[in-house]
Amino acid sequence: MAAHTLKSSPLAASGMLLAACGGGGSSGSGSGSSPGPAPTDAEAARFLCQAGFSASAESIAAVKTSGFANWLDSQLALPVQDVSSYDWMVANGYAVDANRTNFTGADNAIWLKLMSSPDPVRQRMTLALSEIFVVSMQGLPIEWRGLCIAHYADLLEKNAFGTYRQLLQDVTLSVGMGSYLNMLGNRKEDTRTGRVPDENYAREVMQLFSIGLVQLNADGTPRLSNGQPVDSYSPQDISQLASVFTGWERDRVDATDYAHVTRPMKHNAANFQSGDKSVLGTAISGSLSGPQALTLALDTLANHPNVGPFIGRQLIQRFTMSHPSPAYVGRVAAVFNNNGRGVRGDLKATLRAVLLDPQARATPSGNASGRLREPVQRFVQWGRTFGVTSATGRWPIGDTSDPGNRLGQSPWRSPSVFNFFRPGYVPPGHELAANQITAPEFQLVNESTVAGYLNFMQSVIGNGISSGDVSANYALELSLALDPPKLLAHLNLRLAADAIHPTTLTELSTAVATISASTATGQLNRVKAAILLVMAAPEYLIQK
Repeated sequence: MAAHTLKSSPLAASGMLLAACGGGGSSGSGSGSSPGPAPTDAEAARFLCQAGFSASAESIAAVKTSGFANWLDSQLALPVQDVSSYDWMVANGYAVDANRTNFTGADNAIWLKLMSSPDPVRQRMTLALSEIFVVSMQGLPIEWRGLCIAHYADLLEKNAFGTYRQLLQDVTLSVGMGSYLNMLGNRKEDTRTGRVPDENYAREVMQLFSIGLVQLNADGTPRLSNGQPVDSYSPQDISQLASVFTGWERDRVDATDYAHVTRPMKHNAANFQSGDKSVLGTAISGSLSGPQALTLALDTLANHPNVGPFIGRQLIQRFTMSHPSPAYVGRVAAVFNNNGRGVRGDLKATLRAVLLDPQARATPSGNASGRLREPVQRFVQWGRTFGVTSATGRWPIGDTSDPGNRLGQSPWRSPSVFNFFRPGYVPPGHELAANQITAPEFQLVNESTVAGYLNFMQSVIGNGISSGDVSANYALELSLALDPPKLLAHLNLRLAADAIHPTTLTELSTAVATISASTATGQLNRVKAAILLVMAAPEYLIQK
């Protein structure tokens, strides 16, 4: 595979991808939780790529045998892995003074989990939560920051199948979030200097992590008054909540105590804003301590009627489709509100509802279906599909943020608290804009990222990463190299759940067949070219 630079315009790239958007819709068969015909290979592969990252022959067979719901329940029952990202960094020598102010080792720990952890559904949920409850390496000015981001990833992993309320508690009191959004060291007002409590976390915990900007109906549609959306909170709510969030600081012995990043922040009553407060109509008495006031404030947020549809819709977008119908959102929100046993905010039950909903499992149809696969998701799928390993065990993949020669996206490296893309983003031009169809991942699509992704994947498919330390196993594909149509059909199933059109497959097979297979090197080149061509196909890029 000769190296070369691919060029494309953003308009051409959008047009190419939009051509693949004819899938998904709300009509179709019942949910995967009901007895019915065994899934086909393609249906099983599609489900596996929605729920996790990839579809192996073994996992396809397991889904076909047990059904969607039983396979998913077996994944949801898996415990958190014994070795955390933080522990892995410490065990591998990254907790040294030279790394006090850098992220050395953090990317390694994160890629290790994404690429090789045996619980793909939990890892996929952790990645999804990292794009909602954002803490980023791009803005974490704290000592022991690499260990801090690793622990924050562990925190999301631990809470991935727990309750929303516990997740909100742990996120709020984490050193990572405290540093990222300025709750760490937030102090009461000082009338002499004009200092007031910092409002950053108070604003974002409402806007991004719980209730959103406007009041919502149960199906996620905005509540209107005189034709206009109703705000979900006021400037006064922000300032009052900011006062609640005062007095929190690091629980550490001294500057060498790197383990403090794993402990919740502790409260210093001397820095807590006294007096009565009111948040979203809930009175918070001045007689309450700082921790008691925080508990009541978080209870208020977690019980707000917006949370189910607001968080539920974003989980749908991260797993199955970018523009779910209000009915789909409403069904997921109903499970969030009550898991059937009187528990609110059960994330395991909520994710189950997302993946087994009739709209998720239906045969794709319509231009509002599916989702553009995130670059990170595509890369992880390549790794898991082809058994990528790290020879050193260090997973030196690094930062993949560069849009020109890497993915234009890297996990836990969002450019801001607003993630890599906004949940309400509508790409300008073409059918999506005309129909006001949200497609968040398209916010990453431009001339640089289209060419950068293809060039990066060409390189890693062909040569691995870091002088081959991270490399794939193409043994199965090599056994098909002499039969290009069979090779392409195999890759179409495993990577795209048979979504690539037969005409496109024929064209790809013809192209692959032009590569001589008379030598072992030629056969390997055929395999590498076939993988790249499939992962560049519009029908692959749009996950149905």
